[in-house]
Amino acid sequence: METSGGTGPFGPLAPEPYDLVWSAVIFVVILLVVWRVGLPRMAKLLDARTAAIEGNIEQAQAAQREANEALERYNAQLAEARVEAGKIRDQAREDAKRIVAEARDNAQSEADRIVAQGNAQVEASRAKAEAELRTGVGTLALSLASGIVGEHLDKDENSVAYVDRFLADLEVEHGARP
Repeated sequence: METSGGTGPFGPLAPEPYDLVWSAVIFVVILLVVWRVGLPRMAKLLDARTAAIEGNIEQAQAAQREANEALERYNAQLAEARVEAGKIRDQAREDAKRIVAEARDNAQSEADRIVAQGNAQVEASRAKAEAELRTGVGTLALSLASGIVGEHLDKDENSVAYVDRFLADLEVEHGARP
C-alpha cells in the first residue's frame, strides 16, 4: 500500500479512502441521531419558546388594551371634572353676583330708610320750630300791638287768628314754605 505522503494531487492533505468511508458512515449516523432525537427536542424547545413569546405578546397587548381603556376612562373623568369645575365656577360667579346685588339692594334700602328717617326728623323739627316761632311771633306781635295801642290785648281766638293770617300772608309774599 501506498502511503500518502504528498504524492497525490492534494499532497499531504489528501485523506485515505477508508477514512472517507468511515467519516461518511459516522456522519450519517450522527445525522440520523440528530434528526431523530435532537431535531424533535429542538423543535419542542423552539415551539415552547414561540408559545411563551406569543403568550407574552398577547399579555402585553392585553395590558396595552387595559392601559388604553384606563387612559380613556381617566380622560373621560378628567373631562367630566373639568365640566363640573366649570359649572361650579359659573355657579360661584352667579352666587357672587346675587350676593353683591342683595348687599347693594340692602344697602340702598337701608340708605333710603335712613334718609327717610332723617327727612322725617328734619320735617318734625321744622314743624316744631315753626309752631314755636308762630307762637312766639304771635305773642310778640300781641305785645307790640298792646304797646302801640296802649291797651292790653288778651290772647283770644280772634287775635290768634289775626296773627296766623298775617303770617300766612307774609309767607305767600316772600314765597316761603308753609
